[in-house]
Amino acid sequence: MNGKTILLSAALLCGFGAGAFAQEGGDPAAGEKIFHSCRQCHHIGRGATNFYGPVLNGLIDRPAGSVPGYNYSEANKTSGKVWDVPTLKSYLRQPQHDVPKTYMTFAGLKSDKDIADVIAYIAQYDRSGAKKGEGPQ
Repeated sequence: MNGKTILLSAALLCGFGAGAFAQEGGDPAAGEKIFHSCRQCHHIGRGATNFYGPVLNGLIDRPAGSVPGYNYSEANKTSGKVWDVPTLKSYLRQPQHDVPKTYMTFAGLKSDKDIADVIAYIAQYDRSGAKKGEGPQ
């Protein structure tokens, strides 16, 4: 056994499966549970539509204020933000701090783990609402 094999074996024995290695930064299943509170305003997945907040399908790397048919605050439309992972990490911690005068009244998530998990959950969905890799149905 070489060093890499020993290290991988030790990680597997400690409960770190391939999913933990593949999901650098967050657990989508845990994120789905946290996202339940977000569902009060945001929809995601197949058939999702704008609600109190814009639909979140295809959010990663999407410019802020760009979902057709949603009435964004001027602050959001002109923020110049692109929803990449670092920007989302900061925004989900303190939305009002990152985009003053946004319509989003959510106070924010305090835990780095919760933020990473929610981002991992949201990142699964492409613009059509399909989970990446599922293809159209």
